[in-house]
Amino acid sequence: MTQALSRSRAGSGTAPPGGTLGLTALTATAPISWGTTYLVTTEFLPAGYPLVSGVIRALPAGLILLAVTRKLPHGEWLWRSLVLGTLNIGALFALLFVAAYRLPGGIAGTLTAVQPLFVVGLAFLLLGEKPTRWRLGWGLVGVLGVGLIVLRGGLTFDLLGILAGIGAAGVMAGGIVLTKRWGRPAGVGAATIAGWQLTAGGLVLVPLALVFEGLPSGLDLRALGGYAWLSVVGALLSFLVWFNGIGKLPVVAVSFLSLLSPVVATILGGLFLGESLTPWQGVGFALALAAVAAAQLTPEVARNLLRIPAGTTKGE
Repeated sequence: MTQALSRSRAGSGTAPPGGTLGLTALTATAPISWGTTYLVTTEFLPAGYPLVSGVIRALPAGLILLAVTRKLPHGEWLWRSLVLGTLNIGALFALLFVAAYRLPGGIAGTLTAVQPLFVVGLAFLLLGEKPTRWRLGWGLVGVLGVGLIVLRGGLTFDLLGILAGIGAAGVMAGGIVLTKRWGRPAGVGAATIAGWQLTAGGLVLVPLALVFEGLPSGLDLRALGGYAWLSVVGALLSFLVWFNGIGKLPVVAVSFLSLLSPVVATILGGLFLGESLTPWQGVGFALALAAVAAAQLTPEVARNLLRIPAGTTKGE
């Protein structure tokens, strides 16, 4: 892990073996690991401490990265790190918890799946990346696919929960785009940026966790193992590769990778919790994966792969 952190500190560097495909696959490991959060939380962690779990997940990982990189933000990066850490970590966690508690049947997961569409709009406004019909269309397909996966039973709508779910998608979209817009200071790599943001996001959650939840007592080895997984894999390593990918890949394409999280959560639910897929969920699973894959391609490349005659998707 130390070697990986050292390479990351060196700056943007070069793409991993396999070029863009290899870098995309590496970046995809971040949302894949985030998809394990539901299983770990429900099966390993003490109930009733979502904000404390957010702090334990973010803050130790951030402090470890700060200790390894030995760089602190200064100048404008003091407030930028606070803004990005709040969006990507602190506010995101808080809004997800509100949505999860107030919305039944996985509706929160469906709402956060609109993130790629938010990124398309913000990337146009802040980065000048013009939206294409190709990615807009696949964004809608991805939302539909995730919706088919996570929606179960009757729907009960709670306005605050709905606003929180949409807000979670919005703050992470804002964090992705601003991370791309601001880049990094000279000589600062992905490990340093991840350390700054995880630390800032964790510190933002500390007072909320203490006020509303307090500290859990009597943690057993099972809970400690769950927290270790979330902090080391679900935060330290995952955000390192995530911020590295954001710095090198098209921002809209990266945002589609977040659709992998509910897909992985569904797979794990089936394997370990006996949550079998309905036929419609199977369709949704296929649509979500198709949207993730298609968003990494241009229409021209897709035509070549499928051998579609040129001119049939003109104007993408």
